[in-house]
Amino acid sequence: MIVDDEVSIRDLFLSAFSDAGYSVHLAENGEQALHILKQQEIDLIFLDLKLFGMNGIELCRQIKKDKPVSIIYAITGWTGLFEVEECREAGFDDYFTKPFQLDVLFRAVEDAFEKLDRWKRRYPIG
Repeated sequence: MIVDDEVSIRDLFLSAFSDAGYSVHLAENGEQALHILKQQEIDLIFLDLKLFGMNGIELCRQIKKDKPVSIIYAITGWTGLFEVEECREAGFDDYFTKPFQLDVLFRAVEDAFEKLDRWKRRYPIG
């Protein structure tokens, strides 16, 4: 899932990852993301840090409470050392800055799904 208030970013993720065979869910804010997560089983999430309403840090903390095994990547248009530290404390697994290099994102997604698969084999849920 991609959570970003910029239509162009959501469209980029949708196009690139659906063309690669991934199922992609889109949300423009935290409330939409939480609603989708209640309806769908989603384990990999890209969150923009600067969202209207609930910001990405708050959203990450909330998601990690309910889905501690999920992998969540921060995305942002600018970087600050304090922000990176806050992201680590909130539970983000990695941090990517805009503009993105799609090959880096694809590699991160592949690594995330491999990690999730290992975790689910070791610790079956349900």
